[in-house]
Amino acid sequence: MDGHLIKIAGAAHAGYPDVYTPEAVAALEALSPLDARRYELMAARIARRTERAQERRPIQFLAQESLIDGTSISVADARAGRFEGAQIPPDLRRQWIQGTGPATKPRASTASGLRNVAYAMLSGADGWMFDGEDAVGQVETMSLDNQRNLRLMIAEDPRFLDVAEQVADEMNAWARGFFGHETITDWREQIRVTTRIFRARGLHLDDRHIAHADGRGFSASIADLVLYVAGNQRALRQQGRSIVLYLPKIQTAAEAAYWNLLLETLEDHLGLERGTILCYVLVEQIEACFQLMEIRAALGRHFVGFNTGRWDYINSVSDAYAWDPGFINPNIDAVTMTYGYMRVYEDRVRRAVNTPDANGNFALWQGGMEPNIPVGSAAGVEAAMQRAVAGGEREQREGASGKWVAHWKMVHIMRPVWERVGQDNQLGREFPRLTHSLQDADALILLEDAPRTVRGARDLLSVGLQYGNAFGRGYQAAALKPADFFGDDDVLYLMEDAATGEIRLSVLWEWLHKSGRFTADDPETGVSAGDPLTEELFLRLLREEYGKLLEASDQDVHEDSKSTTLPLARAIVEAYVLAPVKPPWYIDLLNINLDNTDLAVGEARIREYLDAFGRDGTRITRNLDFDTTTTRDRSLR
Repeated sequence: MDGHLIKIAGAAHAGYPDVYTPEAVAALEALSPLDARRYELMAARIARRTERAQERRPIQFLAQESLIDGTSISVADARAGRFEGAQIPPDLRRQWIQGTGPATKPRASTASGLRNVAYAMLSGADGWMFDGEDAVGQVETMSLDNQRNLRLMIAEDPRFLDVAEQVADEMNAWARGFFGHETITDWREQIRVTTRIFRARGLHLDDRHIAHADGRGFSASIADLVLYVAGNQRALRQQGRSIVLYLPKIQTAAEAAYWNLLLETLEDHLGLERGTILCYVLVEQIEACFQLMEIRAALGRHFVGFNTGRWDYINSVSDAYAWDPGFINPNIDAVTMTYGYMRVYEDRVRRAVNTPDANGNFALWQGGMEPNIPVGSAAGVEAAMQRAVAGGEREQREGASGKWVAHWKMVHIMRPVWERVGQDNQLGREFPRLTHSLQDADALILLEDAPRTVRGARDLLSVGLQYGNAFGRGYQAAALKPADFFGDDDVLYLMEDAATGEIRLSVLWEWLHKSGRFTADDPETGVSAGDPLTEELFLRLLREEYGKLLEASDQDVHEDSKSTTLPLARAIVEAYVLAPVKPPWYIDLLNINLDNTDLAVGEARIREYLDAFGRDGTRITRNLDFDTTTTRDRSLR
């Protein structure tokens, strides 16, 4: 379908008239001219990254006297709270546990995909962040299935209610076995408890089904924002619910100001009062941690809180300091939220949300992700749940308003941490005001002694390969663990998403190109403490870990993937880690190979991407198969 300013892939438009409604298409057209600013911001990202590498220059705080780009607010006023923020609405004041996950499954019928939504709405979570970014695959029309299913749930369509009734019985059966009691008494009432929240895709991503009329890639952020808000705002407001988004991957206050422009333009177009659309910001980028108050100020009345997490943030630090030979991460499992630079990051976020705005309003702080799934041996589950609860208790003590979980089964395990305290939130707890000194900047890259081992490198490789394979099959969120633990029920699977794939490859690149030295002997490979990760050793480990996946059972590595998407994942991992100029995103290379299982085509696309980025920083992000985009029948069956 061609519009005046955009074109929508014909099969997608024809297959999803309930998503691409006239109202939604008109809003897409209205916001499409603003995509030019996104292109500028993304070019500025790469330019900053390149300049810092060339000049060996660390990230710095903004000048106190400067204005936030895209606003009339000074940095000094932002830091002092001299701006108008949002009041926290009733349905966000108590968000002890938020679940996260997509509203569909790869290549699923509507009835099957709606099961994901039912599990979320019946979980007992205070809020559910339906993920349009890190956890929703992009094969074929999965992102549109995500939107369709959310519309059916929010409208309480009979198709959703029928599925919810069935799922409630299944969830209660599991709860009786695990807890000894049911968790759902009235399923119809239960589905109305949880706050509906949506995470749009980040500014760095292009949509797969929409392009500008001239063929340029179209913003996935604009697509997600418009399709969700235009499609659901009327029903949400009639139900007395807030319209709430999570905004990912923001790096600067200028990018936050751009998001604010998108939100206000859409509000104006739909006839909504300014500030109707509310948003959390995920602090996933180290540069954002240098501009926390500025980001709050730039989003103004739309901003309700920050979220802290582990994987994306570690990746951003690794990527931002790829130029620094002295910055080398240890084993990834050592970089917890209490490790060096992570501890400093979390502290700055809690201080930022507890700084009042001009009206005395504070903001929320939602804690990080609990990725465990309580499935495995009794001893494995017990140990994992003890660690999970201890992590939640730590975040609660530190001031978090609540926490995320990656699986509905974790809601009733983590929720008692906040129930025992009983406070709706911790708004306004007293912490020292943020300072912006050279010492503060140095602390944000604080490294501490921790192991760096061959075992750690194997784990990075195994999960990185498996994640690329899962992504290619449409599972942008997947339960994974290193291949050496397949069949060991004492080691639980973790729910992994795009962020966990990103960090595995970033750390491997870091170890290889900075000669990261191992801290322990490894008799199997002959590595001694003090030896670096060499290209020869990397290629050996890659061969061995890939071989383990080829030998794995269908339970862990789908048999049909071993000759299709798994070889592509290997090619991407090898090319990324060996690339002399570090690519900014693993997901870029995965995205340009979606719906492709031809290894030769994939290798050509990988070379094209790496050559373009190495030459002048160009990222190939458009859908290379746009003109052949297909759809399947997603009718209820």
